[in-house]
Amino acid sequence: MSIWGLIASASLVVQLVMLILLAASIFSWIVIFQRIRVLKAAKKTRTAFEENFWSGIDLSQLYRKLTQEGRKVEGMENIFTSGIKEFTRLRQNQNVDPDAIMEGVQRAMRVALYREEEKLDQHLPFLATVGSTSPYIGLFGTVWGIMHSFIGLAEVQQATLATVAPGIAEALIATAIGLAAAIPAVIAYNRFSSAAESLGSSYENFADEFTSILHRKVHVREGGAV
Repeated sequence: MSIWGLIASASLVVQLVMLILLAASIFSWIVIFQRIRVLKAAKKTRTAFEENFWSGIDLSQLYRKLTQEGRKVEGMENIFTSGIKEFTRLRQNQNVDPDAIMEGVQRAMRVALYREEEKLDQHLPFLATVGSTSPYIGLFGTVWGIMHSFIGLAEVQQATLATVAPGIAEALIATAIGLAAAIPAVIAYNRFSSAAESLGSSYENFADEFTSILHRKVHVREGGAV
């Protein structure tokens, strides 16, 4: 009785269950490594951008620095460039009211913020689905295997432990594979959700702070009190 021998001798339904769980586990690990890379890059980009932004650099100079040579902006950079681009465009029109300028800027940054949050949450529902359903899929394979084993047991003259043990053992492998697929997916989902929520909160805070900065700029230009 070896693991591979039990899998090979399992019924077709149990083997299909094992195959589904194995595929789910492989895809979940692909997602896990991809999310690690994305979130690590997002944190690195946020740190570098905040250092530049709060260093006192001119906003126009920072915008040119981020968009030079077709450079792709990510995360907080995208929120900044969307806001400053809309601010500059609306401010060039002398007839636009300052409040209308700020509404346009907030709208542009809100769209960019939602897009960045979607990037952070991408594929997380898949991990949640694997984590929540894999144990039940494995349990279905176990129940089916045990049922199949007892049906076969009823056909023999003398029932012994050696007769029923292989069938039960091969059925329990389905549950084990289900847990092996679910546990990493659940752990990864919780960790990535927390990281994405933290990054999303920092994006929202920056959008609020940048809105205040632009609000002062537009009202100073109009001669209003800050």
